[in-house]
Amino acid sequence: MVPYFTPKVLRIVAQISSGQTLTYQEVAKLAGKPKAYRAVGNILSKNYDPLIPCHRVIRSDGKIGGYNRGTSKKEQLLREEQRR
Repeated sequence: MVPYFTPKVLRIVAQISSGQTLTYQEVAKLAGKPKAYRAVGNILSKNYDPLIPCHRVIRSDGKIGGYNRGTSKKEQLLREEQRR
């Protein structure tokens, strides 16, 4: 993996506003590697920084996708943000 890709992905995800989502593929495109959507998922699965809202990244098919704190927690966070 190119060393600059991880920090770039984390910066992009950190800028996703509450109540908004991006897909793994959209994040990969914004980071300059449109085919690296699986790498985006791997990067986010290792993120435990609460300032990086990786729960706001979903699958391209609209499904929730994985989350390192559990998918039910991801669903809960997204629901709470939609209500605000």
